Amino acid sequence: MISAVGGDCAGVKLQLACFERLGSAGWQALEDTVATAHEHGLLVIADGKRGDVPVSASVYGEALFGPVSTPWGETGGLAADAATANPLIGGDSLEPLLERAWARGGGVFALVRTSNPGAVDIEDLVVEGGGSVSDRIARMVGELGEHYVGESGLSSLGAVVGATAPQHIERLRSALPRAVFLIPGVGAQGGKVEDLAAAFSPARAAALVTVSRALVNAADTPGEDPVDAARAAAARLRAAIWAVSG
Repeated sequence: MISAVGGDCAGVKLQLACFERLGSAGWQALEDTVATAHEHGLLVIADGKRGDVPVSASVYGEALFGPVSTPWGETGGLAADAATANPLIGGDSLEPLLERAWARGGGVFALVRTSNPGAVDIEDLVVEGGGSVSDRIARMVGELGEHYVGESGLSSLGAVVGATAPQHIERLRSALPRAVFLIPGVGAQGGKVEDLAAAFSPARAAALVTVSRALVNAADTPGEDPVDAARAAAARLRAAIWAVSG
């Protein structure tokens, strides 16, 4: 699949749970997939939504980004370019991940307003002082991200903002002008590319639209070649995203 659609993609988002459930063999497959993606010139986003107290977050950072120092020498870690993180226990849970990512030119995407239907249960709740939980997280992400701004003017601390509730995108973009948005929910979850223009307002590089099932399962007729179907679907999506991002 990486070989088939890589030319139309900026990177791959690897769901760590799909590999971790297979134990050591799964982790080896994950390392192999990361290497394959890098060989194709793609960025790798490790989607594990890590979130823990600082001492544990630091260890997660070593695992995801490397290197890891041991009494027997240094190992590389996963060598991901970015990772997703759950910020609900506070900014100090993000900083160790972000420090490790920044040191190797990578980034972190904090969950701000996710694409699942259950997001309304917590993320849309109004908090003291006004605004929602998502708005409060966005403010925290924006303030922390200001310390990690690269030459492009964009921050290494980005935000996961789902495409399934596009009414939030413009407001969150206003709150996070430097954050790269990682946008799940297009395709199988029902999100539409044409609703995402506001996410790209700072620059075309300011948002990444993630699509998985719509590519992997693109072949929908008997006998259709899944590689050809995926390649065609990726090309259509790229053209649609490019049209709204400009």
